[in-house]
Amino acid sequence: MATKKQIILPIAVIAVGIAGLIGISALKEPPAEKPKVDNTPLVSIEAIDYQSMTFSVSSYGVVSAKYQTELISQVTGEILYLSESFVKGGFVKKGDILAKIDPSDYESNLLDAEATLASSKAALVQEKANAKVAEKEWALITNGTPTALSLRKPQLAQEIARQKSAEAGLNRAQRNLERTVIRAPYDALIASREIGLGSYVSTGSLIGSILSTDKAEVRLPLADKELQYLQNKGLNARVTLSGNLAGSAQLWQGKIVRSEGVVDSKSRMTYLIAEIVDPYGLQGKTQSQHNNELRYGTYVTAQIEGSQAGNVAVVPRHLVVNGQIATLDAEQTLRYKPVNIIRQQGANVVIAEGIEDGASLITSALDYPVEGMKLAIPADKILQKEPVTEASATDLAMSHEE
Repeated sequence: MATKKQIILPIAVIAVGIAGLIGISALKEPPAEKPKVDNTPLVSIEAIDYQSMTFSVSSYGVVSAKYQTELISQVTGEILYLSESFVKGGFVKKGDILAKIDPSDYESNLLDAEATLASSKAALVQEKANAKVAEKEWALITNGTPTALSLRKPQLAQEIARQKSAEAGLNRAQRNLERTVIRAPYDALIASREIGLGSYVSTGSLIGSILSTDKAEVRLPLADKELQYLQNKGLNARVTLSGNLAGSAQLWQGKIVRSEGVVDSKSRMTYLIAEIVDPYGLQGKTQSQHNNELRYGTYVTAQIEGSQAGNVAVVPRHLVVNGQIATLDAEQTLRYKPVNIIRQQGANVVIAEGIEDGASLITSALDYPVEGMKLAIPADKILQKEPVTEASATDLAMSHEE
């Protein structure tokens, strides 16, 4: 049978252990409470801005002259004169003399033609007199009927024909003499010259090539879908051309004057022709107009003025998914709005309706977007300051007392 000591001792040990455990627990500081974390997703927003817009269509092309003419010799002879302006790159006015061919033979031909015409005129006068004499003689004969040959009508007709032939020969001789002087048919830039002083040319020989300077043209390719943004298929639309001149960017104004009327079988493009007046600034009244020359062969980009789009908004294309756009409503929740896209412009799209003016467009990406989820913007996040503990407050007070 257990003694009283054997019963009390274990109980005392257990009691001491429990008391020690309680004492140790009392010495342990309770864990600090962590501040509550706001896990609402942050997004960036941008206000939708509707503005009036006029569509424009982009294209490109190379500047060329409206007229390009090859000068061909119409007579034969030696080149006796060349104008100082008749060089590659020279500018000439309409009617300027470019070259002269030896006119000696053609002056002689002209004298022969004049002499032949004078002789035919004299023969015609004489034949008319003979016809009158024959008519009077037959009037004295009462018992016969005169024939056309008796009245010398065939002879008269022959002399009339000879005179007309002589007149034609004279005109031909005059034209050939005039053709010995090569003149510019219009205001032009000399593209090439194929002859030299003393050269011998024959009929059909190439003398040179010229480019008109009153108007320039640019052939602008357009995809078929782009034509819907132009009024009247672009006819008479204004065009702004941009390119480089002497290392600096320049702008020129032009107008669409016509369409080629066919779709290119290889590129499937429709070509519009833009016209620029006075590309070299030769008719410009100021020096700046003259310096802003649009040289032939220049590569230019073009902006063709299109139709009126009305009030529209431009947004980045990647923000439109399945025809919908993400917005932030007044309750700071995610809402998807279907939009009507009327045009794509590079990395942007143009929308006409589906979202009201001033609405908040979400421009940042969302990991797991769900319609109606709560969102926040950086301005709504208030920075939380670290709380001041009691010990730090005491230390601060003591430092002030000292």
